[in-house]
Parts: sequence; C-alpha cells; structure tokens
Amino acid sequence: MNTQRCFKWSWLTVFQSTIGILIVLGCFFGLDSVAYAQDVAGSTVDLSEEIRDMPVSSTIRLLFILTALTFLPAMILAMTPFTRFIIVFSMMRQAIGLQQSPPNQVLVGLSLFLSLMIMKQPMTEVYDSAVTPFMEGELEVLEAAETAMEPMRNFMFANTRRADLQTMMNISQTPKPETLAEIPSTVVVSSFVLSELKTAFVIGVKIYLPFLVLDIIVANILLGMGMMVLPPIIISLPFKIMLFVLMDGWTLLITSITASFYGV
Repeated sequence: MNTQRCFKWSWLTVFQSTIGILIVLGCFFGLDSVAYAQDVAGSTVDLSEEIRDMPVSSTIRLLFILTALTFLPAMILAMTPFTRFIIVFSMMRQAIGLQQSPPNQVLVGLSLFLSLMIMKQPMTEVYDSAVTPFMEGELEVLEAAETAMEPMRNFMFANTRRADLQTMMNISQTPKPETLAEIPSTVVVSSFVLSELKTAFVIGVKIYLPFLVLDIIVANILLGMGMMVLPPIIISLPFKIMLFVLMDGWTLLITSITASFYGV
C-alpha cells in the first residue's frame, strides 16, 4: 500500500509540475490561448482578450535575462574581438619563449577588457534599444532579441572578410541575398569567427618572425663556438625579452590589434 501511494503521489507531483511549467511557458511566450472562467452563477466569461493583453511580469523578464547570461561566454568568444586578442597574446608568449609568463589569467583578463572597450558602442546600442525596452515591457522576447542582434551584426559585418562570408554561405547553402539583412545570424557569426582566426594567425606570424631570426642568429653563434650542449633558447631568451621591452612591445601590439577595429 505504501508503495502504491508513493507511486501515485510521484505521478501526481510530475503531473502538477508539468502543468505548472506549461502555464509559465504560456505566460512567458505570450501564447494566444483562450481562457474561460466560471462565475458563481455558472455563467462563462471570455478572458482571452485580457490574457492576450496581459504584459509579461518583471520577474519573468528578469528570469529570461539571467538565463541569457549563461550564453554570455559563448557570445564573448564568437561575437567580440576576444578570440583575436587571446590568440595573438598566446602566440606572442610562445614566440618569446616564455611558458607561463604572463599567466593565462592575465592574458584572458586583458583580452576581455580590451574586447569590452572595443565593443562599448555596440553594447551601448544593445542596452538602449533592446534591454531597456524589454525590461520596461515595451518589447517582447523575440523582438528584443532581433533588436539586440542588429548592432552586433553591424559590427561583425564591418570586421568580416567577404570571402569568409561567401564560404559560410556556401557551406550553409544559403541562397544569394538581396541585402545583408537577409543573411542568417548563424552565417554572420561563423564568418566573423573564421575571419578573426585568420587575422589572429596573420598577426601571430608577423610576431614570430623577428624572434625566429634572433633564435637562428644565436643558434649559429653557438654552433660556431662549438657549444652544442647549451640550448640556444636559454641564451636567446634574455635578448628576446630585452628586444620586446625596448621596442615597447605591449603598447605596439595592442595598438596594432585595435587599429583595424577603430578604422585607423
């Protein structure tokens, strides 16, 4: 008997939970459902218009914002210059010959704040045109999402190679659009990431070349002196660090990366 009662109680709990979730989803997405209420006298009142015009509560909107924040890391990686910064900084560290200096946390933090600095204008537009109206109940979920994507799409279009965009359109079998607004956002994001990877590796190769030349010079000198046991990296490392410091490498590197985004 106790087992049967627990079994019935569990199914009842699941049923009630399912009904509750469906009600919340119905209110959240503004489903055009027809609701009827029975008054004391038994008459039926149509509440479809009241439910259709009922605004989404601020609690549900806040819940949607908190849920959207879980996708923030993916958005930072795919829709901001973060990928370019972190790849270039990592390749620069390897070109010098340093393994853990600067630490990964420092490079990630620097890349993050530089990306936020570059994305200041698009994010301000997203907040003013989408987030604020959505929290105030002026926009629905889909409208707010489409409005928020417009500044991000404009930024990605401005920093995407047309060849990469065409490649992603061919992969996705997207028909040739009349305007840029007809291109799906998935294609735009993929093209932007591909373009950022290409740009980051091009910058990384340019960083590697002077340090590679210095390594070759030191290796030839050690070979001519007959010092075959001593690794060339140990001798060239102080010279590469000194070269990077004397040429003000950090300022030059960051300025060069951000120049393309600002159009200078």
